[in-house]
Amino acid sequence: MKIHEYQAKDLLKAYGAPVPSGYVAETVEEAAEAARHYDRCVLKAQVHSGGRGKAGGVKLASSPEEAAVLASDILGMKLVTKQTGPEGKIVRKLLITEAVEVKKEYYLSITGDSTRAGLVIVASGEGGTEIEETAKTNPEAIIQVPISVNAGFRKYEGIDVAKLIGLPQELQKDFIKLLDSMTRLYLEKDCSLVEINPLVETADGKLLCLDAKVNFDDNALMRHPELMELRDINEEDPKEYKASQYDLNYISLDGNIGCLVNGAGLAMATMDIIGKFGGRPANFLDVGGSATTEKVKAAFEILLSDPNVKAIFVNIFGGIMKCDIIAEGVVQAAKEISISVPLVVRLEGTNVEKGREILASSGMSIIAAADMADGAHKAVNAAKGGI
Repeated sequence: MKIHEYQAKDLLKAYGAPVPSGYVAETVEEAAEAARHYDRCVLKAQVHSGGRGKAGGVKLASSPEEAAVLASDILGMKLVTKQTGPEGKIVRKLLITEAVEVKKEYYLSITGDSTRAGLVIVASGEGGTEIEETAKTNPEAIIQVPISVNAGFRKYEGIDVAKLIGLPQELQKDFIKLLDSMTRLYLEKDCSLVEINPLVETADGKLLCLDAKVNFDDNALMRHPELMELRDINEEDPKEYKASQYDLNYISLDGNIGCLVNGAGLAMATMDIIGKFGGRPANFLDVGGSATTEKVKAAFEILLSDPNVKAIFVNIFGGIMKCDIIAEGVVQAAKEISISVPLVVRLEGTNVEKGREILASSGMSIIAAADMADGAHKAVNAAKGGI
């Protein structure tokens, strides 16, 4: 789960990180009032995307009147960045914060390290808006220092990072405190990323988290009900949000073949075999091993809400998930919603004969598949307008 910059800063501040003051505004009037707290302020569009400045979502104002004019331009605009894609995101909130005189920018983050089964500090002395380009053109400028999950962050690791990114020695003590705060936040809140970009040295010689991003592990949110209050469904794909309500694992893709599969491994294999036959999956969708008829119906509603879907491939290998449950879900979905695209179904495993019988007697127009490859081939042809 992602949250907004102002929420990430609030969390970091709660853990002792140096964060500039700021006010959230949802109207022009609120933005102007917030600007009265500063001689100069920055208006920052609050959307779940990087690259906001280049897209026109970050502006500098020297007075409340100027802040009002800029806020009227930014609020309600469709912000298009590399991360949002051409569909962009509508700006509904602004963060109004003090303009800071910056001496030097750094990049600093903590994320998971699957190769070492721990965490890793990722840092650079070349932070800011061009960090992605730095990673491509000058990768040696990005350093990594592993952290043990069991031992936690240790002071010498912070000293190593500070030296590697060229941080002045007089700032090392505050830098170590910051890394300790970030690590505690990451571990205690089950994060998947805690990122500060840029971390800046101000003109008066202080460290400040000028921008921040915090993402959480969706699978651990049950342990943190307080974090769910930070969720902004306006920033999420409506299909992915609905899937989360039914405990379905769904990710939107840019293809035209909707996939309904049980099991993450089988779902990935299904997408691969669709690609092998020249097709493009429209999604990853794992209904899980204990899906109910209600979940299957919801899965169909999600697939059919995507206008790009030209065919649906149901690929079920019944183990814990029984084929007859899937078949009942398919039939119920067809009765309650209009399945207006070709439907290819491959069933195998527990109660497969019963499942096939339910489908055969339903009166539905179903393209039966003998096996996984046959189903993928037929789904690709169906999406192209063939059988």
